[in-house]
Amino acid sequence: MLPGGHLLSVLIFFPAVGALALLLLRGDDHKFIRIIALIVSLAEFLFSLLVIPKVPIGAAGYHLEEFAKWISQPPINYHLGVDGISLFLVILTTFLTPISVLASWKSIEHRVKEFFVMLLMLEVGVVGVFLSLDLFLFFLFWEVMLIPMALLIGVWGHERRVYAAVKFILYTMAGSIFMLIGIIWLYNATGVATNWTAATFDLPTIQLMLQNGSIVLDQRTEMLLFLAFFVAFAIKVPLFPLHTWLPDAHVEAPTAGSVMLAGVLLKMGTYGMIRFCLPLFPGASHRAAGWVAALAIIGIIYGALVAMVQPNLKKLVAYSSVSHLGFVVLGIFAFHNISMQGAVYQMLAHGISTGALFLLVGMLYDRRHTFEISEYGGLATPMPKLAAFFLFVALSSLGLPMLNGFVGEFLVLLGTYQRHWQWASWAALGVILSACYLLWSYQRVFFGEITQEKNRTLPDISARERWILVTMAVVTLWMGIGSTFITARTAAAAQSVIDEVEPQRPYEAAAPNGFTPHAKRDSSSAAKAISSERLGSR
Repeated sequence: MLPGGHLLSVLIFFPAVGALALLLLRGDDHKFIRIIALIVSLAEFLFSLLVIPKVPIGAAGYHLEEFAKWISQPPINYHLGVDGISLFLVILTTFLTPISVLASWKSIEHRVKEFFVMLLMLEVGVVGVFLSLDLFLFFLFWEVMLIPMALLIGVWGHERRVYAAVKFILYTMAGSIFMLIGIIWLYNATGVATNWTAATFDLPTIQLMLQNGSIVLDQRTEMLLFLAFFVAFAIKVPLFPLHTWLPDAHVEAPTAGSVMLAGVLLKMGTYGMIRFCLPLFPGASHRAAGWVAALAIIGIIYGALVAMVQPNLKKLVAYSSVSHLGFVVLGIFAFHNISMQGAVYQMLAHGISTGALFLLVGMLYDRRHTFEISEYGGLATPMPKLAAFFLFVALSSLGLPMLNGFVGEFLVLLGTYQRHWQWASWAALGVILSACYLLWSYQRVFFGEITQEKNRTLPDISARERWILVTMAVVTLWMGIGSTFITARTAAAAQSVIDEVEPQRPYEAAAPNGFTPHAKRDSSSAAKAISSERLGSR
């Protein structure tokens, strides 16, 4: 066990303890079940905030590491760690979970206990993915996440829920198979390199062996391994043309399922690209960058154009995710610190903005039981508060300055432009198109004449819904104004990834106060020393 205690383990397994507590309750005690689920998810969020001071500004490498032997043969270790990139993704997960609990307070009426158990177990899997530093442990949590999400869609979804759940499982499992092959290949490579005396699934150790030449990959092998991981992550993003499962999953999922799916599950794909594809396979990442950027740009423009012609409001928001996540992938494969930080920031901003959009769409559905835009119109008159919140969130999603969506897209385009101005020029079209489909959909839903008599008497937001939307709006505004709180903590981790891919490049981002590149190198050296010590101990 390395210094740092058990905080990361608590973050992973505390929701599982809460889920077990729910299983012990009577199934018909719905109010108590909801209260317990809310208390557990709020406590988990507070625990995640304790990690922030443990990740110093300007320090690369992993913090709060936990390392213990788990399975002796093959050697699988319980290895956890957090850095500036995974820190805020964990906090995003723990923030959206209590929001999802509140959003499901009234809308989930059957199998209430099982629903909240699945929601908490989903949190276990996602947090575990972001904190795992052992490849096998990462794969385990990756699969743990799959089951609760599929059940949330298949049991509590809408009319075509079973079709959407099966499609989600098939796509994700197909990618997981490729990733598992890549993990096993790397494990065998470490065994060959050490005469099977120190074969390992440990991510920092494998990275070190690749860097010091203990494992040598020819170009073809490196590209095949890169693709094995990349395809799994591209499906999860989802990157064009592997995106077709997403609209069905979003439309059929309950509101909480859509919030968690858009808010954090999609980010597992882009996180995997940052954590695995670039550091483990830098040469293949460079050779594939042009093709990946092309797919990202196509996804940005295609997703926006398809969203623009959608008659279904929830499917429109779903296709907007395809467009916005294209910016993240583009920022990652521009190999620039600014674009990398923009990619991380866009992941967080998208989780808040698009999660809020799905919450608002769910509130409309609870009142009218339809997602068809043609069934709405003129709602600003009977529902002025919901209309105001919808406009605020739509403006944040399209990238209005002072709100969270602007920061991420601006940093991605700025960093990408410094490396490939053509990529940034094409991607900028997505910013324009997002304004078109979001504002046009808002106009059709909330303005104009009321054509459906049912819409005249729709109730405005309740006190519970107001608290949800105010919380999301405050976070949206804070992220737009106080962005340096996040970027100061992601800069060193982003540069560390860039150094793995292009070690000769100078430090590109402005250093935060009290931080110098020497501090980053010292921290990186310390992390490598820890990995070397582990490698030697085996």
